[in-house]
Amino acid sequence: MNASTVPMDSSKLVLLLSLLYILLLQPFLTAAQPDFTGYDCNFNNVSNSNYTTDSNFHRNLNSVLSSIASATQIDYGFYNLSAGEFPDRVNAFALCRGDVAADVCRSCVNNSTRKILEVCPNTMDVFGVYELCMIRYSNISMFGVVDDQHFFHLEDEQNVLDVTLFNQALQTLFARLLARAASGNSFKKFASGNQSAGVETVYATVQCTPDLSEGQCSGCLLELFRQISNCCNGSIEGKIGAELTNPSCNLRWDIVKFFSGTLEILSPPPQILSPTTLPAASQGKKSNTAVRIIVITVVPVVSVMILVICICMFIRTRKQREKERVEIANKIESAESLQFAFSTIQDATEDFSEKNRLGQGGFGVVYKVVKDILLLLHIVK
Repeated sequence: MNASTVPMDSSKLVLLLSLLYILLLQPFLTAAQPDFTGYDCNFNNVSNSNYTTDSNFHRNLNSVLSSIASATQIDYGFYNLSAGEFPDRVNAFALCRGDVAADVCRSCVNNSTRKILEVCPNTMDVFGVYELCMIRYSNISMFGVVDDQHFFHLEDEQNVLDVTLFNQALQTLFARLLARAASGNSFKKFASGNQSAGVETVYATVQCTPDLSEGQCSGCLLELFRQISNCCNGSIEGKIGAELTNPSCNLRWDIVKFFSGTLEILSPPPQILSPTTLPAASQGKKSNTAVRIIVITVVPVVSVMILVICICMFIRTRKQREKERVEIANKIESAESLQFAFSTIQDATEDFSEKNRLGQGGFGVVYKVVKDILLLLHIVK
């Protein structure tokens, strides 16, 4: 064998192995992206809804989906972004179920941004649904717009034990959850709960996209709830579990608990998240961080100031008391001096003897003592 042919054979072998690796790996890569539970590649039957791979719409779409997939600062489950100008503008959002943890939500959203391009290539108005999240993009405006004309539904084949009792429990639970979800804020409009239905218990969740108003959310959920008995030849009514989903709201119930915890409505102050301001959540975090910094800084300073004031007041009070003690001691000393002066007088007058009265020669010395006493009394006063 000619040695000069070895490098060529080696390169061919490397190329062959690479192709074989890609062919073997491709099924696993495809399997890694789960199938949607439901999707529609022309959701609103928009005419001329196709785009080419070299179009501005395609470039805007790639930019939007990439930004949604990499938006790690979003931790409340609602991704809302637009890019480009009419007629190539792309409006897109992704929404996770309200009880889903942030990391699980991101994983679901990342899957959806890739899978939607596989199942709906080159179409402008698409909607895809997973169990834990959904994705939607279009060339028409979606922000603050209720889209409840079309929906997906899934139902369990098994029937409940008592349809009347179960429907009453479901209606009571739904009314309670609807009110809570609709009154949510622009970060989350979601509620979950349960209701007894005799020997069975019904668990349910309801949710709207957070860009809707309270009235829009209520209306969307009511319309969806009415479809339980109106749609699908009544196949949903009386089932132990079912799910109805449109781009603006969704509801689900089951006789087993399928949601996590009691994460119903978050508490950030209401605000409108603009479809072109993806960093809105991080701004909220900065605001919270600023508040924490202020609290951490101000509280110790105020505490130190209060401590210093207390110490100063203590020292001042102590000095005042010391001054008072000195004054009292001086008065006592003066009184003792006065007492000594009287004893001197007593000695000098031999206890005021009769023989020492004035005019009998006893006050060559007493006059001086009395004078000293008067002077001392004047000083004490």
